[in-house]
Amino acid sequence: MMRLGMYGLGRMGANMVRRLARGGIEVVAHNRSRAPIDELVASEPGVSPAYGLDELIAALPAPRIIWLMLPAGDITEQAIDEILPKLAEGDLLIDGGNSFYQDTIRRAARVQAGGVHYMDVGTSGGVWGLKNGYSLMFGGSDAAAAIIRPAIEVLAPGVNTGWGHVGPVGSGHFTKMVHNGIEYGMMQALAEGLAVLRAKKEFDLDLAQITELWRDGSVVQSWLLDLTAEALAAQGQALTHIAPVVSDSGEGRWTAKEAIDLGVPAPVMTLALQMRFASQDAEGYPNRLLSLMRNAFGGHAMAKQ
Repeated sequence: MMRLGMYGLGRMGANMVRRLARGGIEVVAHNRSRAPIDELVASEPGVSPAYGLDELIAALPAPRIIWLMLPAGDITEQAIDEILPKLAEGDLLIDGGNSFYQDTIRRAARVQAGGVHYMDVGTSGGVWGLKNGYSLMFGGSDAAAAIIRPAIEVLAPGVNTGWGHVGPVGSGHFTKMVHNGIEYGMMQALAEGLAVLRAKKEFDLDLAQITELWRDGSVVQSWLLDLTAEALAAQGQALTHIAPVVSDSGEGRWTAKEAIDLGVPAPVMTLALQMRFASQDAEGYPNRLLSLMRNAFGGHAMAKQ
């Protein structure tokens, strides 16, 4: 039976631990604060606690597998700095967060210099991943992919669906970065279209009804549309309780910059990003919708008025 360590028990990390444990993978759970560890251990058979890194390392058989689900940037960098000296040749360190792919390539060179495998796993699925499975796009060596495959098959929507070894280290985060840029564009188009419908006051259109009917047989049917239709039906279309402020996680910015560097025209993704920057206008109805969608698929907080 596979046994791995999960470091980082936020929304995504905690639910990934639950899905792994329910799929027969033994998980040693570690977090910077104690409460999320205790909650998982109490509710999920197959999950054991590790309140420190030394305890985490000691609880894992060789070759050790440690999966990081931490915020991009300094927090991930510091975690790698702390963990790497404790690992041995043949161990596997995975970054499943939304790290910038160039940081991933740089970190991989340092990790692999000591004989430790390094993988980057772009992870999509939001708060629905526990039930539906996660879309997993990962980069790394064939040897590293073989080590982690049993866990990937449990986390994914199916044993043979929703996941892929897309290339060398860095390619997983690069693929997820572009995925998020596409997501920005899709969300923006849907929000703008619904705002146009709402603006035609003399028709008094019901956006919940329209998005619901689009879910069957329409060219624009999608999971994002499903979530939007359900959210509009539940919360109404006025959305006056949602501030017209839409955050960006950083991956949209990276995608737009990468498109410029590669000389690839990407106006839709870039303008969608710019619209998020402009989400401080007085009315902001498209942005209320975007905030609603982010909450619907990912559980992200909505700013209140």
